[in-house]
Amino acid sequence: MAKEIERKFLVRENWQPQNQGIRIEQGYLSTVPERTVRVRIKGNKGYLTIKGKNQGISRAEFEYEIPMEDAKEMLQMAQKPILRKTRYLEVYDGFTWEIDVFAGDNQGLVVAEIELTEEDNVFSKPSWLGQEVSGDVRYYNANLIKHPFSLWIK
Repeated sequence: MAKEIERKFLVRENWQPQNQGIRIEQGYLSTVPERTVRVRIKGNKGYLTIKGKNQGISRAEFEYEIPMEDAKEMLQMAQKPILRKTRYLEVYDGFTWEIDVFAGDNQGLVVAEIELTEEDNVFSKPSWLGQEVSGDVRYYNANLIKHPFSLWIK
């Protein structure tokens, strides 16, 4: 079984992209707590991803590349709105960070994720890393379509 171990952090305002990002559009076909089924267009490729229920910072994850035309059709079937973001990859101290800059109703939200091989992996934190939000369900992408960042009471 494929397993995702991921920690998620807010990004401070002092972060600046070091490279060109890739645009992502993603929609959800299922967002029940036991499983999420996501379709994504990332650059010029389509993906279908099934994720199991979180167990701490771990969960089952299965991701498959699918034909672009299928991805476009599935996005039409997905719950609305479609989540849009630009993803930047940053390598820091041997780990690759994925920094997502959200658009649309989630504009203003910038989140960094690090995928680990073990839950207790030790890693250095870049200076632009802010508060950890790994366990905060508000920051799950599947929840951002239902409760966008722009509507949160700040």
